[in-house]
Amino acid sequence: MRFLTAGRRRHPTSSSPQRRSRARLLALGLAGVGAAAQAQVIEIGDDGSATTYSGPTRFVAEAPATPVAVRPTAAPVDMYERAAQRHGLDASLLRAIAWTESRGNAGAISPKGALGTMQLMPTTAAELGVDPRNPEQNVSGGAAYFARQLKRFRSVPLALAAYNAGPEAVARWGGIPPYAETRSYVSSILQRWQARAVAQ
Repeated sequence: MRFLTAGRRRHPTSSSPQRRSRARLLALGLAGVGAAAQAQVIEIGDDGSATTYSGPTRFVAEAPATPVAVRPTAAPVDMYERAAQRHGLDASLLRAIAWTESRGNAGAISPKGALGTMQLMPTTAAELGVDPRNPEQNVSGGAAYFARQLKRFRSVPLALAAYNAGPEAVARWGGIPPYAETRSYVSSILQRWQARAVAQ
């Protein structure tokens, strides 16, 4: 607590609200006199000790706290993005395939024995050198297999049809086979992929 006095040193005899109010008014009056005005400042410590400062009355605002810089962190790259980067594919397309195949369920097993998120047949997984029960390897294997079909047929719809019905069925029919399941499969993935692309 500080009190300003003009002239001789004073120590407040009371800490009543009236005296504190008068001390504040006196401080404000002296602050407006100018840089040449002389005053004494008495600082009362928490333990009741008094310290007197003499000199021109000047009030200096406290310096603002230095802001702490927060370094932005990059969003984590998930297994679909890693597989897409590795095989030159769109991660949104891989997610659409995974959702249509298994709803993204790493423990899914089809009636035909296809395993995991991307529903790899054990023989296909063995050929690709991946463990279909390992989610990351399963997605990477599915991405590798789809990239192979895309390279062969040079068309996303035909590559999707090959992923579902097999590449030989696509080659035999010269396009998407006339199977209801395959046509629905291709259409569903393309719609979901397009919706994801628009949302991003």
